[in-house]
Amino acid sequence: MLITFKTSAYANIIMFGDIGLELLEMMDFGKAVPGAIGAADVSQALENLQRELDRLPEQPQPADVDSDDPSAINLHTRAVPLIELLRAAVDDEKAVRWE
Repeated sequence: MLITFKTSAYANIIMFGDIGLELLEMMDFGKAVPGAIGAADVSQALENLQRELDRLPEQPQPADVDSDDPSAINLHTRAVPLIELLRAAVDDEKAVRWE
């Protein structure tokens, strides 16, 4: 399963389902797919996500960046595109949805 995050303020972000669901849970806006966050609540979702990521120990990236092992990429790195999407949505006061 893939999850696509969308807002009119930024390009679509596609993530593997398990990672996307984990990040949704960290945003504290449920794990339902499809779903949406109204423009007024996007800043709270961003704050929640950043707070939860700060609680996780940041794991160093492995030396072998060409590895085919998807677990070699830490959650902090995987969250970067979604954080950028959320920031753009906050700046432009736009809603965020996912499917």
